[in-house]
Amino acid sequence: MQLSSKKKARRSTKPAPLTLAELQRGESAILESLDVDQPVQRRLMELGFLPGHVISAGRSAPGGDPRVFLVDGSEVALRRETACQLRIRRSK
Repeated sequence: MQLSSKKKARRSTKPAPLTLAELQRGESAILESLDVDQPVQRRLMELGFLPGHVISAGRSAPGGDPRVFLVDGSEVALRRETACQLRIRRSK
């Protein structure tokens, strides 16, 4: 009989935070937070990227960057670098 001394890894019940860059075309999510510098955060909020608002992923450039997001009735193109810093949760 062989005994194993390996411990099973615990799985976290809380899912990892999603970013806006992970949305597929046509999917929607609710913006949770903006983890960007203050001037960029202010500008994004002026464009409608406010916590609690629904954001939908639109089309993207041929190379995949930038991507268009639909927010508050407007289309806004964001670079992947910026979209990776916007935290979201899936809308139900």
